[in-house]
Amino acid sequence: MKITGNELIALGYQPKKWFAEALEYINENDLSQAEMEAYLEQFRAPNPIPLKEKAEDFVINIKAENEAEEDNVQKVIRTMEVLMKTPTLVSGALMPDACPTGPEGQIPVGGVVVAKNAIHPGFHSADICCSVMLTDFGKVDPKVVLDEAHSITHFGYGGRARGEQMPMSVELMDAFRENMFLNDERLISIARSHMGTQGDGNHFLFVGISKNTGNTMMVTHHGSRAPGAALYDKGMKVANRFRQEISPDTLKENAWIPFETEEGEAYWEALQLIRKWTKENHEAIHNATLEKLNIEKLDRYWNEHNFVFRDGDLFYHAKGATPLDDKFLPDITGPRLIPLNMAEPVLIVSGATNDRNLGFAPHGAGRNFSRSQHKRSLAHKTTEEIFAEETVGLDVRFFTNDIDISELPSAYKNAQNVRAQIEEYNLCEIIDEVLPYGCIMAGDVQKNAPWKKKKKFRK
Repeated sequence: MKITGNELIALGYQPKKWFAEALEYINENDLSQAEMEAYLEQFRAPNPIPLKEKAEDFVINIKAENEAEEDNVQKVIRTMEVLMKTPTLVSGALMPDACPTGPEGQIPVGGVVVAKNAIHPGFHSADICCSVMLTDFGKVDPKVVLDEAHSITHFGYGGRARGEQMPMSVELMDAFRENMFLNDERLISIARSHMGTQGDGNHFLFVGISKNTGNTMMVTHHGSRAPGAALYDKGMKVANRFRQEISPDTLKENAWIPFETEEGEAYWEALQLIRKWTKENHEAIHNATLEKLNIEKLDRYWNEHNFVFRDGDLFYHAKGATPLDDKFLPDITGPRLIPLNMAEPVLIVSGATNDRNLGFAPHGAGRNFSRSQHKRSLAHKTTEEIFAEETVGLDVRFFTNDIDISELPSAYKNAQNVRAQIEEYNLCEIIDEVLPYGCIMAGDVQKNAPWKKKKKFRK
């Protein structure tokens, strides 16, 4: 009698791609029931991996400095307590800039978690390799640097228009085509058009003066844009396929790709290529500004603060945390950068792994409230009044010409408190500061979004 897929399902197997091949083999060889069951054992999924009964320990390097921070600190601790029951995790830490990103169990911004032989796409999210780069321009007038950079950079939705695009290296495009996750001509086309763009949200181009040298320095902050978001989407789909098979109790957001699989190794390689794209993106903006001024850079360094870092079989997922340990960065070029807000210095820091930091420092000032909550709290003032009060003495520009009050200094945690906790918990050492002159941010990209303009036109 011919065996069908119904018999395999009755034996406890879920319909998969291998069904057709297995049925053909069973029927061609006329296997007995015992022979068939022995043959099918190779396809049996392992027993599901349960959540840990007790959360793994994690270090808390944050405390509430005022009543407004109490709720935030409690929330980040609670979400870490749920998160640290994920089967792959062995340790973790919270930074002073920590804040929740969603429901309990999701990694908070300012969180570091260490997984064994596993990569969790949800822990780096869509903004893969969000990072900061600094270039030392020497004794050039900071206004001149900001003006020239403003004429070069690009914020907002989408990529650059044809004729305005900055080139993506051929070597990197070729490497994309050799990777199972990035070998996608639409993704590569997006990567080309997004080169030299900075997006929106908290991304910025900052110009200031070194406290130590008096030199003008430019700092850019952005991630991998649409190419990174596309990789994240693909990674989450693969991770959730594994989750359904090996650990269905794990939250969807915390699904992982086992590193010791074809998909795991390919995803790790894809992350490194997206990292190279992001660094190239920063360099494109910095180099174009130098060229326009006809000068050479004196120094440059960069670091990501939203990425996955490997040490043997341990994968350190930093959701908004600055790597200090040299082992995490394959292209060390100098100290690390911690931006706070547009009215505060960008901190230049160094440090090493200790019992509290797992080799990481904060990545910024973080938030106590959501953007919408912050806007509601200031509803009694006009946008112009808020902007004038919070940017005194600074040259602050919004690329869209629409002020985004959710990116002004009051939207963030008190920078002095963050600095004090860095020192209290011995997370890193501040070795210089880039004192603010001015910055460019996207602005309120929702106000005149392309789809809103289309709706107005239809009317």
